[in-house]
Amino acid sequence: MLLVASLPAALALGLMVSIMLPQPASCTTRHYTFNIVQHNVTRLCNTKTIVSVNGKFPGPRITAREGDRVLVKVVNNVTNNVSIHWHGIRQLRSGWADGPAYVTQCPIQTGQSYTYNFTITGQRGTLFWHAHISWLRATLYGPIIILPRRNETYPFKKPHKEFPIIFGEWWNADPEAVINQALQTGGGPNISDAYTINGLPGPLYNCSSKDTFRLRVKPGKTYLLRLINAAMNDELFFSIANHTVTIVEADAVYVKPFATSVVVITPGQTTNVLLKTKPHYPHATFLMAASPYFTGQGTFDNSTVAGFLEYEEQSDHLHNKTKTLFKPTLPALGDTGFVANFTRKLRSLNNPKYTSATVPQTVDKRFFFTVGLGSSPCPQNTTCQGPNGTKFSAAVNNISFVLPQTAMLQAHFFQNFTGVYTADFPTNPPNPFNYTGTPPNNTLVSNGTRVVALPFNASVELVLQDTSILGAESHPLHLHGFNFFIVSEGFGNYDPTNDPAKFNLVDPVERNTVGVPSGGWVAIRFQADNPGVWFMHCHFEVHTSWGLRMAWIVQDGPLATQKLPPPPSDLPKC
Repeated sequence: MLLVASLPAALALGLMVSIMLPQPASCTTRHYTFNIVQHNVTRLCNTKTIVSVNGKFPGPRITAREGDRVLVKVVNNVTNNVSIHWHGIRQLRSGWADGPAYVTQCPIQTGQSYTYNFTITGQRGTLFWHAHISWLRATLYGPIIILPRRNETYPFKKPHKEFPIIFGEWWNADPEAVINQALQTGGGPNISDAYTINGLPGPLYNCSSKDTFRLRVKPGKTYLLRLINAAMNDELFFSIANHTVTIVEADAVYVKPFATSVVVITPGQTTNVLLKTKPHYPHATFLMAASPYFTGQGTFDNSTVAGFLEYEEQSDHLHNKTKTLFKPTLPALGDTGFVANFTRKLRSLNNPKYTSATVPQTVDKRFFFTVGLGSSPCPQNTTCQGPNGTKFSAAVNNISFVLPQTAMLQAHFFQNFTGVYTADFPTNPPNPFNYTGTPPNNTLVSNGTRVVALPFNASVELVLQDTSILGAESHPLHLHGFNFFIVSEGFGNYDPTNDPAKFNLVDPVERNTVGVPSGGWVAIRFQADNPGVWFMHCHFEVHTSWGLRMAWIVQDGPLATQKLPPPPSDLPKC
C-alpha cells in the first residue's frame, strides 16, 4: 500500500499524477558474444572446415524487443579479417555499428575484438546478421528476431509457435577460394553445390536425407514462419505443398496481409508468413521447397532444397501406416510475370498504431541510376575468362566502386577524405542509351570510389534501371541505414514524363532490399534522416565483388540529436 497522506501536498499530488500516467515500456540492454572460430561441418558427404560464430552453422539467434539496446562483442579467432552487418537495422546515429568493411569500419583483425552497439528503433519482425567482407557470409549468418514492445501486440492473432527458416547456399569448396579465383581470372565464379534450409540441404541432394529440416506442427494451429534469404547469389521461390501462407511482414515492417501459395524472396530480404495448418491430422507429409528465380545468362545453381512439414500424430497406431507425400509446384525458373504480380501485392499496413513512417510526398533530390554488368580490360600478359577476353565487372551509372584501404566513415567524420573518396557520383548515367534494348558495343566500365553527399533530412527519389549490357538480370539492391518506400516499378525503360503518374504515394511497401526487375526499373523514396556513410549494393555477392555498389553520405543536422557521435574507443584500425 502506498502512503501519500503524510507527504507535502504538492509532492503527494505529483506522485498521484505520476502513478496514473501510463508508464513507458521498459527497454532492456541485451548482451551477446560472437566468437569467430573454425569448426568442421559435413554436408553432401563432404567434411570441411568453415568459419562460424560460436561453432554454430547457421549462427546464433539475436532476440530483442523494439526499443532494446543490443551489444554484441565480436572476437576474431580466425586468420580472416571479419566484420558483421546487422542487415536492415536502421542504425540511427550508430553508423559505427553498421559493419560493412572499409565503409563504416576497418575489419576486425585476428586476435582483436569489437563491440557493436545499437538500439532497435521503430522496427519489429525479422531481420538477419551476416559477415560483410569478401564471401565470408556464406557461413557467417543468423537470424535477428525483433519482438514488439512489452504489452504491445501483433496486428494479427498471436501465433501458436514461430520458427525461423533461413535459406542459404553450400559450397564443397572454400567460398573465399571461389571468389578469389574468379576475380583473378575475370570469369564467373563456380556455383554452389546446394541450397540449404537452416543449414541443411535436404532429401533431393546426394547423401543428404539425414540432413533435412523438419517442421513439426499440430492440426488447427497458426504458426509464424520467419523466412530469411541468406543465400549468396540467388533469388528464390518458396512453397509448401497443399498449403497457403499469409504474408504479414516484410523486412521488419508490417504489410497488408495477403495469401499466396508461393513466396518470392531475394537475398537480403526477410518475410514473415502465417501458416494455418489443416484442421485434422492429414495422414500425409508435405514437402516444403525452394528453387531459384534466375533471369541472367551466366551459370547458377539450378537445384532445389527441400524440407518436410510433418503433422504430429495423435495416436500411436498410426505409426505403421504409409503416409502420402505431397510436393509443391514452383514457378518456372525465369517467370518474371509471377514475380511482378507478387511484388505488386505488397502494400504497407499504413496503420499509425504499427508504423510511424510516411512516404515523402515531395522530393528534394532526384537520382537515376543504371545497374548492371560490364567489363574491365584484361591486364597485360594475362589471359582473362570474361566477355571477349575481358574481366567481368558490374557498375552503378557505369562506375565500378572500388573499396578504399581505410574506413570511409572515419574519413568523413574527421574530414580527412582526400585520397579516400570523392563526392562526385553522377546523378544520372554519364552516357545515356536504350537501357533495355540493344546494348552498346562498348561494355567497359570506369572505376572509382565516388559517393553522393546529401543534406540532412533531404527527401530522396531514386530510380534504379536495369540494363541489358551482358544480359538483363534482376538485381536485389540493399540500402544500409534506411528503409525506403517502393513507389513504383515496371518493365522497359523508365519514362520520367509518364511513369510518375503511376506512383503509389498512399501505401507503398517499405523495405531495405528491393529486386530491380530484369529488363525494368524500380522507383524508391526515402528520408535522409540518418547522418553517416551508407553503403548501397547488389545483394548478389558476385555482383558486389565485381563493383555493383556505391555509398551515400548524409551530413549532420543542426541539432545535437541529428549528429553522428564520435567513434567508439574500440573501433578496429586498418
